[in-house]
Amino acid sequence: MRRAWIIVGLALLAGCTLTAPEPLVPQGPRPYQPAPQQTAVADGLIDQPIDAGTKGRITRAAGDLAQCMAELDAARVNFVSTPDRDNTETCFLRDAGVLGPDMGTIARMTPAGPTTTCELALAVSIWRRQSVEPAAREILGSDVVQIDHFGTYACRPVNNQAGNRPSAHSRAAALDFGGVRLRDGRRITVAGDWSADDAEARFLKRIRDDACRIFGTVLSPDYNSFHRDHLHLEPGGRLCS
Repeated sequence: MRRAWIIVGLALLAGCTLTAPEPLVPQGPRPYQPAPQQTAVADGLIDQPIDAGTKGRITRAAGDLAQCMAELDAARVNFVSTPDRDNTETCFLRDAGVLGPDMGTIARMTPAGPTTTCELALAVSIWRRQSVEPAAREILGSDVVQIDHFGTYACRPVNNQAGNRPSAHSRAAALDFGGVRLRDGRRITVAGDWSADDAEARFLKRIRDDACRIFGTVLSPDYNSFHRDHLHLEPGGRLCS
């Protein structure tokens, strides 16, 4: 019986043809497919040159929080939204968040992570990319590595004077710009360089004038003594000085 099974097995093996496995063909990488966005960004607002329509484009984008955040995300500007909240009747946050690093540029803001409205974050991002950084290279011959500011969100009246109306800072809707630090080590400040007759002063006046084409309200040392050391930048309003 055992011999019979051996004969059968040999017959089956004789009828089978063993073939080597097909060689593996290396496969190239899959083509990149970007993740779909909930809100399409057609124009890339932050990378558009400043012109007569810049303010209007900012206003329209800021009217929809999702669109505003999509503009920031498309330009690789970190912005983490925070819940709306009321601290007092006149001090509150709406469509606000923490403005983090702009990964499309070199300079970093100090102090880092200011709380701003999305509209302010969008306006500041346009200003720094289309004005502050190129103007520094053109006029001062060096890259900006740091942007110094005095804050954004503070529950206080205008000029910090009792009895005045609530400041835009009480809504995180304004930034007080103090100056910049350059790659070559120089520090340019509104307080120290505004009134001089040199390249540093020309740089500061240039970025103030450009800011007037981006923000609704821009206040400098030319406006009053309360602004002797900074530029007040606010998307709302209609005042440039």
